[in-house]
Amino acid sequence: MLFFYKIGIQISTVFIRVAALFNVKIRQFIKGQNGLFETLQNSLDPAKPVIWMHTASLGEYEQGLPLLSQLKNEYSGYQVLLTFFSPSGYEVKKDSSPADIVSYLPLDTSSNVKRFLDLVNPRIALFIKYEVWPNFFKEIENRHIPLFLISARFKTDQIYFKWYGGMMKTALKRVDHFFVQDERSITLLKKIGVDQITLSGDTRFDRVSAIARRDNELLFMRRFKEGRFCFVAGSTWPQDEDLIVKYIDQASDSMKFVLVPHDIDPDSCDDLVKRIRKKAIKFSNMILEEIEDYQVLIIDKIGLLTKIYSYADLAYVGGGFATGLHNTLEPAVFGIPIIIGPKYQGFKEAEDMVALGGINTIKRFEELKNWTDLYYSNGEVRQQAGFVNESYVKKNQGASVRIMEHLRTLL
Repeated sequence: MLFFYKIGIQISTVFIRVAALFNVKIRQFIKGQNGLFETLQNSLDPAKPVIWMHTASLGEYEQGLPLLSQLKNEYSGYQVLLTFFSPSGYEVKKDSSPADIVSYLPLDTSSNVKRFLDLVNPRIALFIKYEVWPNFFKEIENRHIPLFLISARFKTDQIYFKWYGGMMKTALKRVDHFFVQDERSITLLKKIGVDQITLSGDTRFDRVSAIARRDNELLFMRRFKEGRFCFVAGSTWPQDEDLIVKYIDQASDSMKFVLVPHDIDPDSCDDLVKRIRKKAIKFSNMILEEIEDYQVLIIDKIGLLTKIYSYADLAYVGGGFATGLHNTLEPAVFGIPIIIGPKYQGFKEAEDMVALGGINTIKRFEELKNWTDLYYSNGEVRQQAGFVNESYVKKNQGASVRIMEHLRTLL
């Protein structure tokens, strides 16, 4: 089976290069792969041992960041290498991560894996959540490098638990220790003969708690909000925006709205401004002294959303009508109610907060209107829902502490 996987990787490499002709992100990926080893060789200090963390993209990076920061602070004699598979992670964090070196992960071919590990020779390897690469895991085991899967969460429909998933199951068994989010993951792993497991929880709770403690001051948001009720819609997709724009157009003039689209393509953001009948402006066109004159602000810049949530009285988190729900913990930590679309199954934190009453789900415009009107008009209901979310985040902190206790025994 591994033989066919290797052939598949080689074939996919060809298709990726063809697809790069038509897709910007894939072109970025190809560009990042070219010269990867030379860049690594020039960046690594041969006198310092390496701690290696791999994340797929930005979401997994946020999960790994509490550990990454703590490792960097405690082990100054090491160099910390962070690798991404996705361009959307690498391009955003290549110049703004606590890691000493940020790189793409090379494709999982036998030759790439050996060349990468020859260069890096990590003391430990930390893979975040769902990242399982058969050739990498095999060679890591061959070299006796301690391998950990962090904040992992397993479900019955994953390939590891299917009759045809032998190769991936074998890769999984090469992991030295699993730090998982829930009891169900432990049960599933034990069914396939994996026992080296710790129930640590999700490191994202530690990450968002750290976000809440930092200085989240944004002068433009303070001036824009002016003490009014502020509805922040984060990581929205077109399906989310159709409903939100309809609500904005009939909303009270005393409400303020901030939209942070998932896609900040200039044409898409311009179109969003044109569709809104209220006075709206893009962040890139904003004049600070005049921002309070607008009712709607479209954020066409990456990296501001978590701070903007601190100004929200109500948050809408996008993706629940599209490809996948975005991070609901980021607004929850600020003690505000949250609205999401209907597709949230599989996102444990969303499932939990829906059950507790801190998150409300909608399928149609009337539901969005009813929940938003309620939270706008009833401060007591709004505070109670926000308290549920804030308490949930506080209750689930501490995963990073539990994981670090284990890692310290190896470094």
